[in-house]
Amino acid sequence: MFVTTHSKARGITGLHVGASNVRRYFPKGTKAIELKLGHLRIQCGLKPDFWDGRPEIYDPRLCAWLESKHLHDSPDRGPVPLAMIPDGVNSFQLQPAAAHPKQPASIQPAMRSKLPHSPAA
Repeated sequence: MFVTTHSKARGITGLHVGASNVRRYFPKGTKAIELKLGHLRIQCGLKPDFWDGRPEIYDPRLCAWLESKHLHDSPDRGPVPLAMIPDGVNSFQLQPAAAHPKQPASIQPAMRSKLPHSPAA
């Protein structure tokens, strides 16, 4: 799944997961998840409003990691896209979106436009 960084205030950066990702990957009532940040593993608590319009994850250790990697919102640049890859029960690997491999063409949804074929001359 793709998520973006989100700044709540100066020096407080977290993840915006998005409502559709919450419905798909997070059973309601889950108290915490594990995030794998390179070689670090941290547990992040999920607040009850995570499922009710605020699909965001904030944790001081996550904030420090995002800011150390320069993966935070800044005035000259918007939110940074990241890949959050399921890795076990309530466990996810967080990586820059560019590091996330693309799906093979056979799995990607068909996105070709349906144009009429012109007869060969």
